[in-house]
Amino acid sequence: MSALPLHTSPLESLKSSDELSLLDAIDNLRSQGVSHYVSLPQLIVCGDQSSGKSSVLEAISGIPFPTKDNLCTRFATELILRRTSVVGVSISIVPSQNRTDAEQYRLSEFHESLTNFNEVPILIEKAKGFMGISTSSSFSTDVLRVEISGPTQQHLTIVDLPGLIHSENKMQTSADVALVLAMVKSYMANRRSIVLAVVSAKNDYANQIVTKLAKDVDSKGHRTLGIITKPDTLSVGSESELAYANLARNQDVEFRLGWHVLRNRDYETRNASMEARDAAEEQFFSQGLWKDFPRNLVGITSLRARLSQVLLQQIRNELPSLLEEIEVNIKDIQMTLDKLGTSRDTSEDQRLFLLHISQSFQFIVNVAVEGTYSDGFFGDPRSVEGYSKRLRAVIQNLNMEFAEIMRTHGHRRHISKTSSGPPEPETISRAKFLDEVMELLKRSRGRELPGMFNPLIVGDLFYEQSSPWEQLMRLHLKAVWEAARAFLELVILYLTDEVTSEALLREVIDPLMDQRYQDMIAKLVELLTPHQKGHPITYNYYFTETIQNMRERRLEAEVTRRLSKVFGGRDFTTLEELPIKKVKTSSLISALTSRNEADMDRYASSEVLDCTQAYYKVAMKLIIDNLTTQAIEAQLVGKLGDLLSLARIIQMKPDLVSRIAAESYENRSQREQLTRKLVILQAGLDSCKKYVGRPITS
Repeated sequence: MSALPLHTSPLESLKSSDELSLLDAIDNLRSQGVSHYVSLPQLIVCGDQSSGKSSVLEAISGIPFPTKDNLCTRFATELILRRTSVVGVSISIVPSQNRTDAEQYRLSEFHESLTNFNEVPILIEKAKGFMGISTSSSFSTDVLRVEISGPTQQHLTIVDLPGLIHSENKMQTSADVALVLAMVKSYMANRRSIVLAVVSAKNDYANQIVTKLAKDVDSKGHRTLGIITKPDTLSVGSESELAYANLARNQDVEFRLGWHVLRNRDYETRNASMEARDAAEEQFFSQGLWKDFPRNLVGITSLRARLSQVLLQQIRNELPSLLEEIEVNIKDIQMTLDKLGTSRDTSEDQRLFLLHISQSFQFIVNVAVEGTYSDGFFGDPRSVEGYSKRLRAVIQNLNMEFAEIMRTHGHRRHISKTSSGPPEPETISRAKFLDEVMELLKRSRGRELPGMFNPLIVGDLFYEQSSPWEQLMRLHLKAVWEAARAFLELVILYLTDEVTSEALLREVIDPLMDQRYQDMIAKLVELLTPHQKGHPITYNYYFTETIQNMRERRLEAEVTRRLSKVFGGRDFTTLEELPIKKVKTSSLISALTSRNEADMDRYASSEVLDCTQAYYKVAMKLIIDNLTTQAIEAQLVGKLGDLLSLARIIQMKPDLVSRIAAESYENRSQREQLTRKLVILQAGLDSCKKYVGRPITS
């Protein structure tokens, strides 16, 4: 048999004038290695074992592949058709990520070139041996890559996948069944792949799971084209032939791209030329029920044209999203590289790396403290993480919650007209509280006259009433400190890699933050001490104003009660209907001015209680303001930027700098990989931008 030249009519027939430049761009992306990181449009040939997939691939490409009966493809074969100025055929292996580093290196070294297509089957067998695959061995997740290049070749990618296995046997284990299924599903799930679902007419298509898998990943059939093989095995005029004819008409399992019927070479005619194969196929479809089928639904010639247009349309549809995906990948890589920083082998490099982090750290912390959230670090305020990054907002809200808690739960007992009320704080009636004050008054008598009181009693009552303050204040400081600590961790993780972040937090941030917390507690104790011992002191006019307001409210209530009593409980909102003329002036004056409290001690107790309540309000407002300004702002928030200041980095000892910023082998390898990936993706992005938005004409 003569050698098949590196130029075949089947490949040329796939070309069309409007798709050439666009397909060239996609193929260029693949040649640059973009397909390792984002999915590119391609044709996926899949089906059950021995369904004729390899024959379909061979008919489309014009390239002979091994098609031995009872043997199935045990790895994915990726056929890359590229248009270049140099003619050539090469076969290589793309190692699976499941391989060890040594195995990946060994397999990646396999690279063979061909002089004619007849050598393809021989070289594929050689590659199988290199991958360690024999007739009885298990399947492989390695990919055999066959590249055909030349000035007249079509730009296309076709992938032949291992056949789907229904059950295990002596040659195929249950692990093989699962591996092949997972491999096929992963290829089919790529939304940019055109799924060529191959169904053999030798078996009932309802028993071939490829159509179900295609529907699972492409429910509307937008990117699935069904291919029926071996129609020549059907008995003429049989129900099976009619059923497959209806399937080919898209009347049973419906795909938007429809179905196509091929009559390929069988085992006996495996050595026939491609021209003989095409002639036999044309003869078959010119008779029986197939002769009435539209010519665009049968035969390899029309299939090549269909695939060309289908793939072109898929590329047109996916190119914008492909561009967006590449841009997202580039952005993520750049962010990661920024975190990793430049290579740092010396102590000077490491200190310089920390200085760069310090500058960014201080900027973000300062704007967060100021409440200016324009930097990209702050993200979406509606998310939990985004809100946590808005430090000023978090602290303001915590402070307002604290002020409300102090107002509602800061006092030990709530004084009311009656003793009914919520369980916390304890509710006590004013009358009962006065009884307790009277008892305290008696036990604290000095030289004061009856009706007067020892001013130190106000302090005793205040200390008791404000006893919950310390716990509430400590809880508030803890909440603010934890919010600040969480914010700082987010900042550090944003600025550098995880390993360096952990080292910075462990060696610098956490110890200093612990000290800041102790400083806040010390300030709390200092602020609280005057309110826990000594005697009450205030020169705030609000104190006397509050006492006067309380007395006025009680006087108003008492006058209202007495007027109501004088006029027999009538409504005295207005005076029009009241019998004022019948009331003596002296009686009215007497009723309104008669002595309210005959017990001088009780009168003094009422004065004490008024003073205590007024002083409590003044002191509570003061302690809330002082805690937020002197403890939180002065001891914590205002010093956050100094935690990683330039001066602190400069003064660090070399061993500390090394513990924090020394580069691990993993980080070094990651930077190298990301840099290579960035170069590839950037080149792919530049290629895509040339075609997005540009009309494709025929």
